[in-house]
Amino acid sequence: MELLIMINACKIASSSRVTAVIPCFPYARQDKKDKSRAPISAKLVANMLSVAGADHIITMDLHASQIQGFFDIPVDNLYAEPAVLQWIKENILEWRNCIIVSPDAGGAKRVTSIADRLNVEFALIHKERKKANEVDRMVLVGDVKDRVAILVDDMADTCGTICHAAEKLVSAGATKVYAILTHGIFSGPAISRINNASFEAVVVTNTIPQEEKMKHCPKIQFIDISMILAEAIRRTHNGESVSYLFSHVPL
Repeated sequence: MELLIMINACKIASSSRVTAVIPCFPYARQDKKDKSRAPISAKLVANMLSVAGADHIITMDLHASQIQGFFDIPVDNLYAEPAVLQWIKENILEWRNCIIVSPDAGGAKRVTSIADRLNVEFALIHKERKKANEVDRMVLVGDVKDRVAILVDDMADTCGTICHAAEKLVSAGATKVYAILTHGIFSGPAISRINNASFEAVVVTNTIPQEEKMKHCPKIQFIDISMILAEAIRRTHNGESVSYLFSHVPL
């Protein structure tokens, strides 16, 4: 609501263009009807931003990239991937012997992209849910024995899935398990689950402030993506190409 009011205030004060920078897009998981009569809240948020007067949206790692189609205004969906690749190369010494793992089938595309750019293999975890937020059982597809496993996902909420996945990887013979996430929501029992899980580190970007969470959980580390957003704002303002940021981290 505060964002909508600020956009509207700028608009009625005759600003020529209003760009909303939303690192973590709200209600992004509600992008389709998973059952009859469910709301598509992401579309409602898109409509509200447009009606309030936003002319351009800059966001990062949308949960579902089709959300860009909910808008009739330009949307720049930036990727954390270049920053993630940089972090892996700088902080994981044995990264050439790692395997990138997706904790669910939906993230397969993201994982294959990272694995291709690092020139390593990838694995998938197929999960079956009985009801929302509760995973019933998991099946690992791929060989992680004697390798460093890096779980990559766009969002971690209660962390049930990634902690289950970490157990699965360790029991399948992985030597170390890292988790790299774009949006660390960490609600409910997430922090205690991470503390009890067998992660070397859980790496999140600071699309959501993590200072408080890091005090309670020494395993959480963060990648600063402020430079990517700052460069996107600068390029948008000056009418330059933003495409460079999809595959490079600004210096």
